[in-house]
Amino acid sequence: MVVGAPYTVGDTLYTPVDTLNYDEVGYSIIDGEGGEAVTAAHHTLPLPSYVEVTSLTTGRTILVRVERRGPMHDNSLIALSPGAAEQLGSDANAPVRVRRVNPPEQERAALRLGGRAPERLETPETLLAVLRRKLPQEGSASLASATPAFADLVAAVENLQTPAPVETPVAAPYPASSPVEPPAPVLAEPAPAASGATVAEQAPKPAPPPKASAPATAKGNFVVQAATFSTAERAQNVAKALGGSVSTSGKFFRVRTGPFTSRAQAEASLAKVRAAGYSDARILTNS
Repeated sequence: MVVGAPYTVGDTLYTPVDTLNYDEVGYSIIDGEGGEAVTAAHHTLPLPSYVEVTSLTTGRTILVRVERRGPMHDNSLIALSPGAAEQLGSDANAPVRVRRVNPPEQERAALRLGGRAPERLETPETLLAVLRRKLPQEGSASLASATPAFADLVAAVENLQTPAPVETPVAAPYPASSPVEPPAPVLAEPAPAASGATVAEQAPKPAPPPKASAPATAKGNFVVQAATFSTAERAQNVAKALGGSVSTSGKFFRVRTGPFTSRAQAEASLAKVRAAGYSDARILTNS
C-alpha cells in the first residue's frame, strides 16, 4: 500500500493520507482508465484501497478498488472506470457517497482480477435525502468530520434499518393456557411386583412428550443482521443463500441469521456473512 507525496491539481494541493474512517459525499466522473474492471482514481486515499460508492440518485452501492491518483483535471470526489460506472449505473458528474471499507479477501481478489464484488445493501430514500443535504456545489464534503448534529442525524436514519429484534413466541405442542398435562403414552400392563414393592415402583415412568421445535428467533441472545432490502423477493433469495430468515420492518425486509446462545457463535456467523459479500452485517442483541 502506497500513500505518496503531496501534489497539486490546478490551484488545489492534495496530501495523500491513510484515513481509516474516510466517508465523504461529492461528485463522480468517468475516466478513460481501468476498462471493464471496477476501479477508481482518488486524490488522497492509499493505493490500493477499497471503497463503497453509493449513487445518491438511485441508492445502489458497489465495492470499488482505488488504484490510481486523480481526477487530474478537476476536484471531483472520485473518477470511476467505465466498468465501475456501468455497475453503479452512474453518469458523469453524478452525486455519490464514498466510504472506505475493509472487504474480505475473496472480494479483493475478484476486483484485482478484473471481476466484480456483490452489490451492497440498497440505501433507502430517507437516508439518500439526508446525504444529499451535505452535497457541496463542487468538490466534496466529509461526513466523518461533520457537525455532531448532522452525524447524529445520519446515524439515526441508518439505524431505522436495524431496529431491535422482536422475539417471536414459541409454538408449543399444547395450548399454553391449558392446565391439562399432555396424555401419557399407552403402556403395556406391568408385570406383578415383587413382594414388598410399592405401586410407584411397579409402574414404568411415562415417556416425556416430544419437544416442539422452536422457530429460529425463539432462543438465544444474539442475531446477525446481514442486510435490509426494499423487496421481499431479494430478501428471500439472500436468506436462502445464507441459511437465515426474513422479517419485516415497515416497508423493508431484514435478513438475519441466528439466534445464537453465545457471542462467539454470532461472531462466527458474522464472519461467514461478511465473507459472502455483506460487509455491513452486524451483531444485534435480543433484549
